[in-house]
Amino acid sequence: MFEFLCFDNGNIGYYRMKNIDFIFKKTLIKICAKRKIGFELFELLFAGKNGLEVGGPSKIFNNNGYLPLYKIVNSLSGCNFSSNTIWKGNINSNENYNYYKNKNWIQYISEATDLSPLSDSKYDFVVSSNCLEHISNPLKAVKEWVRVIKKNGIVLLVLPNKEFCFDHNRPTTEFSHLMEDFKSDINEDDLTHLGEILELHDLKMDKRAGSFEQFKKRSLKNIENRALHHHIFSIDVLKEIFTFFKLEVLFSYEGTDFIIIGKKKTD
Repeated sequence: MFEFLCFDNGNIGYYRMKNIDFIFKKTLIKICAKRKIGFELFELLFAGKNGLEVGGPSKIFNNNGYLPLYKIVNSLSGCNFSSNTIWKGNINSNENYNYYKNKNWIQYISEATDLSPLSDSKYDFVVSSNCLEHISNPLKAVKEWVRVIKKNGIVLLVLPNKEFCFDHNRPTTEFSHLMEDFKSDINEDDLTHLGEILELHDLKMDKRAGSFEQFKKRSLKNIENRALHHHIFSIDVLKEIFTFFKLEVLFSYEGTDFIIIGKKKTD
């Protein structure tokens, strides 16, 4: 199911379409061209704006990705949990965050759940792709991401759909479980889900993880590499998260990835 906000002769409405995953996976622009709404929406939300990306840079936001935001934003800072990650290699704080050709901004080294170096209402938006599932306390992270955006600011999240990746055998996490972790202030060294992961992770779909023993060894050092998917999300749970943090859902998509965009409501 694909749900989007449409601007039609000044009117705003929600439209739903089925069975378009094969189009959307290639590029959102093709959908935009056919429906004459997509790129107009993304330009409205991101063009000329200043934001933060958590866990990037990400191919999905580049020119060839299906959410090509990098080329239209004014500036984008980056935040990664460590100065060395298995995805990006060595990262240095305060050096230029090179997210697009000839476009650089500030790189922060900080936990996604603790953006204390950043002031309240600093950015117009926060974007994050394939990151939230690697965080043991997702609600704590989203709370921080909402804190650093302005009133009417935007949060855009992309997460994997378990049906199309190595998580397909695992159960979806309930919002109540995320809330329990939030109230308990679970830290990023948590390995509560390790047993389930080791039992149900489909290594045939995760060649980079190696053998079971290699995967287990890496997983036990998750505090260093953050490769585990702690939680398995659905679009409904993501909407519950947005509702909890008073983010009005403007756009949601359920396909090979889940995509959700919300606007911070004013009091």
